[in-house]
Amino acid sequence: MSPVGEARSGEDALRHQRPFVLYWLARVSTALAHQMITVGVGWQMYALTGSALDLGLVGLAQFVPSVLLLLLAGHVADRHDRRRVLQMCAVAEALAALTLGAGSALGMLTPRAIFALVFLVGAARAFRTPTMQALLPSLVPESMLARAIAANTTASQAASVAGPAIGGIVYIAGPAVVYGACAALFVAAGALIHFVRPRRLQQRPSPSTGLASMLDGIRFIRHRPVVLGAISLDLFAVLLGGATALLPIYARDLLHTGPWGLGLLRSATAVGALGMALWLAHHPLGARAGRKMFVAVAVFGAATIVFGVSRSFALSLAALVVLGAADVVSVVVRHTLVQLETPDHMRGRVSAVNALFFGTSNQLGEFESGVMAAWLGVVPSVVVGGLGTLVVVMLWIKLFPDLAGFDRLESVAIVSETPRRSAR
Repeated sequence: MSPVGEARSGEDALRHQRPFVLYWLARVSTALAHQMITVGVGWQMYALTGSALDLGLVGLAQFVPSVLLLLLAGHVADRHDRRRVLQMCAVAEALAALTLGAGSALGMLTPRAIFALVFLVGAARAFRTPTMQALLPSLVPESMLARAIAANTTASQAASVAGPAIGGIVYIAGPAVVYGACAALFVAAGALIHFVRPRRLQQRPSPSTGLASMLDGIRFIRHRPVVLGAISLDLFAVLLGGATALLPIYARDLLHTGPWGLGLLRSATAVGALGMALWLAHHPLGARAGRKMFVAVAVFGAATIVFGVSRSFALSLAALVVLGAADVVSVVVRHTLVQLETPDHMRGRVSAVNALFFGTSNQLGEFESGVMAAWLGVVPSVVVGGLGTLVVVMLWIKLFPDLAGFDRLESVAIVSETPRRSAR
């Protein structure tokens, strides 16, 4: 069969996986709702207070529960029916959105109430993230997991592009309408998850309890060089390559464009990511997946450098599109390796650690970019970050040869409970 025929056959097979289709639709619903609620809360908070600090605190209110609760969330995902956990998350998010809508309609919503309700949404999201990741491998055959993860990434990227626009348009009718639509999307997601029937039953968790159980995910990753290498490689790339945090400076002072240009620059990485995710959903990486991950991260670093030195708006836009596309290749390889190398009864806790690292690394990456820009200047900070990413790639090839030599994602075997000796 030709490559095109194989890709089309794989796509059709994925579409016929009813549990995955329901799961994917639930993922789209929640991703759209989160994007829309972020737009609604941002506009409304600024209208109420006119304070940039309050806008920052809204982001903090969503971020803090992710850090505080993710390890507990992974423990819960491994000890309880993951579908029920997701339904409870949907109920909590829908109630928060309905309360925001009712308060807006009645003119009773205060900044403090917004902070509290956004915190509730963030807490539910902290439980949702590792649970969704842990549930996915039980919905499709292992040979189709990489394609399913790429399709899942497509849903997230499409929501990142469309969600804010939809939220902004709906906001014209009032914030209560935005929040009502978000509540409906959360309810729809919970209903879709109710009808999901996994292909494989969830395995019983390990006997450890309490803090020991929550830390099992960290211990597991530490003893799996392939998983540790994939997670840490992507983590350092995000930490060092935080050029997007400085986009307002580039748009105004270096590329001499206006708000419209900043909007295009911000959407460029999402466009590149969405395009690559769609491609990978139809054309799996195939052989030499580990090497392709290293190449993708190196391209990410090189694109960061090009963006850093560019004074052409078109070239800067292209560099960000390439950066977003390269990032998705790394993400798909990492997520697939993490899921396939992890026994089912550990997937919630390992996914929680994975999500914790990358939830914090995005914010820390933006902070690092700001600090470096203050010390070295804007352009040198971005270039140094890109060069640092390339250095990390070279070091990680030496430190994690198992990852560099990894072949086909679909050939990964689920490991036993006995940790393998590190290859380093």
